[in-house]
Amino acid sequence: MRLHVVIEGSGPRVALLHPVGLSGAFLAPLAQSLASRFSVMRIDLRGHGHSALDPLASSMAEFADDVHETLQWHRFAPCAVAGFSFGSMTAQELAIRHPESVSALLALAGPCTFSDALRPVLAQRGTDALAHGMGAVIDATMARWFTPAFRHSPVALATRRYLLESDPRGWAQGWHAISRLDTESRLRVLRMPALCVAGSNDVSSTPQDVQRISAAIPGAVYREIAGAPHMLFIEQPAATFDVVQGFLQGLAGAHTPR
Repeated sequence: MRLHVVIEGSGPRVALLHPVGLSGAFLAPLAQSLASRFSVMRIDLRGHGHSALDPLASSMAEFADDVHETLQWHRFAPCAVAGFSFGSMTAQELAIRHPESVSALLALAGPCTFSDALRPVLAQRGTDALAHGMGAVIDATMARWFTPAFRHSPVALATRRYLLESDPRGWAQGWHAISRLDTESRLRVLRMPALCVAGSNDVSSTPQDVQRISAAIPGAVYREIAGAPHMLFIEQPAATFDVVQGFLQGLAGAHTPR
C-alpha cells in the first residue's frame, strides 16, 4: 500500500511517523521547523489521515511494509525515520525488515515489547472502540497522553475532537497490531545510528521502556525530555525539535567532507 504523504523543505531526507489514531498533520509543526535544513516527509499510516483503511492491517510488519513501499515509490529512501509512539514501533519494524530504507532510526515515546499480561489489555482498547465508539476510550487516552495541566489546552482539546471524529476501525487495527509488538531481540542486528527519546513524565511508554530500545541497539543514544508526557511533540514541541534536530544535524555533519 502506498500511503498519503506531504513533503516539504530540502536537504537530507527525514520521514516522520505519527502515533496511533492521529495523522501526519499533527507532526506539521515539527516538520515545518525541520524543513529549513531537511527534506521532510510526513506519512499517514494505513487507516489514518488520508491513507486508505482497507485492507485492514493486523501486524506491525504490515504497517512497516507500507512505509517501505511508500519511501521507495517516492525515491525518498534511504532516509532518517523518526517515529512517535505507534510511529516509533513502526519505525523499529521498518529498520529491522528494510534496513536499506533507513539511514538512521529515531524512536520516540514508544516501547519495543510488552509483558504477556499487558497484551490483551492493549488489544481491548481497539475492541472497545469498535464496539462502543471512540467515546469509550477517549478519557483514558487523554489521561495517558497529556499531563493534567495540559489536558484542557486548545491543542489537547483539538486532539480529543479529532479522535472522537475518527473511524474506530483505524484505531482498532493499530491497537491490535500494537498488542503483538515484539522487536527487542531483533533490534540487536541494527547498525544504523539510532536515537531513543523518552518523556520523563510519560506513563504510557516510560523512560525504562525506551531505555530497553537503546540498550538493544548497538551504539544507540538515549535522551530524556524533562517533564514531557507521552505526546511530547505536542506538549513540548520546542524541546522535541531541539533533540531531533540536534541528532539529525550531527548525522549531517558526520557526512560533510572536511
